[in-house]
Amino acid sequence: MILEMKVPSPGESITEVEIATWLVEDGDYVEKDQAIAEVDSDKATLELPAEASGTITLKAEEGDAVAVGAVVCHIDTSAEKPEGDAPAKEAVKEEAPKKETPSAPATQTATYATGSASPAAKKILAEKGIEASVVKGTGKDGRVTKEDAIKAVPSMGTPTGGSRGTSRSKMSMLRRKVAERLVEAKNTTAMLTTFNEVDMSPIFALRSEYKETFKAKHGVSLGFMSFFTLAVVRALKMYPAVNSMIDGKEMISYDFCDISIAVSGPKGLMVPVIRNAENLSFRGVESEVKRLAIRAREGQITVDEMTGGTFTITNGGVFGSMLSTPIINPPQSGILGMHNIVERPVAVDGKVEIRPIMYVALSYDHRIIDGKESVGFLVAVKEALENPIEILMNNDVKKSLEL
Repeated sequence: MILEMKVPSPGESITEVEIATWLVEDGDYVEKDQAIAEVDSDKATLELPAEASGTITLKAEEGDAVAVGAVVCHIDTSAEKPEGDAPAKEAVKEEAPKKETPSAPATQTATYATGSASPAAKKILAEKGIEASVVKGTGKDGRVTKEDAIKAVPSMGTPTGGSRGTSRSKMSMLRRKVAERLVEAKNTTAMLTTFNEVDMSPIFALRSEYKETFKAKHGVSLGFMSFFTLAVVRALKMYPAVNSMIDGKEMISYDFCDISIAVSGPKGLMVPVIRNAENLSFRGVESEVKRLAIRAREGQITVDEMTGGTFTITNGGVFGSMLSTPIINPPQSGILGMHNIVERPVAVDGKVEIRPIMYVALSYDHRIIDGKESVGFLVAVKEALENPIEILMNNDVKKSLEL
């Protein structure tokens, strides 16, 4: 019996996926539920499990874009499992016939068509910013064909020696979608960024005193993300416009805080969501951040876990960033950027002291968030981080950390 395996729907809004990698070869024997391929959607990379045991016949190539519901392979369920480590079928290799070296083409006589580009080639060259006259045409009478335009590269100047190799690889569907969303955010929002700095000394002191006890009891580290997440939740309640989105001519405001956390995964940037962060404690936030980060980095994150979100936090500081202007994650209206912590001289009560300082940035959509609200929001975050015991822990550290 031949079973047709079709692409399952990874999510409600996804209509097409891309075969990223086949994990088996044509003719292999596969077991039921064995991962046979990795497929890229515009939101995540997912594994495709075999629906039955049998010999597999691939019907799509790596890199192919296939519609949800399309057949990507056949499984012959009547095939018997090979004994031991013997392959399902032995590939027969035949020596490829030797290709005759083509004779050099006759010298073409220049005509009016030489160097002129076809309409399709003109469009491609225009996008690349290349003049048709500098491209050698391989078409009839020296015409520049579409293939010539695709292969054409802009001049890199006159080489002066040394390696000048290049490589070309196809962008994954996830990376292409991220690129589209970034351009969309720049083109469709009135994005501005406001900055501030945070003295991290109080948080350093808390972590130094309680991090070992916290980890021993809860199995997760007491990191910076729980402090920032809870500070953001408080600020969102104070300034609800930052926790809103534009929908046509209306503004949608949320009474819950679904905080998206930007994570760098093997396939690119992923943004899993901490649901109802307003209901979580320090332990709850740290546990959820760890769970989502591990799933994202191991490629196990689901589309549902990255859907939604009312506000985003991104931490470029883990890569050494001192200051940046994060781009809004549409349709959200705000994103908070964390950066690296550097010891800097600051004035404290009229004296210069060395303190661990972090620059923070809030990018916001000025269409619905005014300057007063954006600055007030970031100041509220700063106040909570610089006074965590009073503001975030209600003056009871052990109860807040559940120790």
